[in-house]
Amino acid sequence: MAKVRNNLLVRGISGSIGNMVIRQMPDRSTWISAAPDFSNRKFSDGQLSHQSRFKQAAAYARQAAKSQPIYAQLAAGTIKSAYNFALSDWFNPHVIHRIEWQDGHIRVWASDNVMVTKVSITILDREGNVMEQGEAVQGKELWWEYVPNAAGKTIVVEARDLAGNVTRGEAVF
Repeated sequence: MAKVRNNLLVRGISGSIGNMVIRQMPDRSTWISAAPDFSNRKFSDGQLSHQSRFKQAAAYARQAAKSQPIYAQLAAGTIKSAYNFALSDWFNPHVIHRIEWQDGHIRVWASDNVMVTKVSITILDREGNVMEQGEAVQGKELWWEYVPNAAGKTIVVEARDLAGNVTRGEAVF
């Protein structure tokens, strides 16, 4: 693959010529590569499943790149587009790193490549019955905090990101 900058011959050109594909990138560079050949390809079940997931991610990214300004903010100054960041957000769910009970507060450390939007807390008793449910509030940096009214044995945490991914974590105290 060749990458060309400031060449009058290929400035603004895109498409395919013979067995070459020419693309204009967001940073105004031109990329030239060989055209892919998929004529004899047979997809495995795993590949077909991934293609289906990618179609869902692409549908989300097309809509979110226009409606969620954070993706455009992240893309500013890079060669990636808001669509690329939205697609990455869909495929990369957030992580719950830690659940703590500290000084009467439940603290949850959750991170994402874009942002965690919501953290829900459920407190269960020893038998697994729900004692209390509520939404945590974002505290300092990546920590979310919740002040419970009841003390239970198990804390179940569900965190959500902008792309709709849900991650569940549990801690027993």
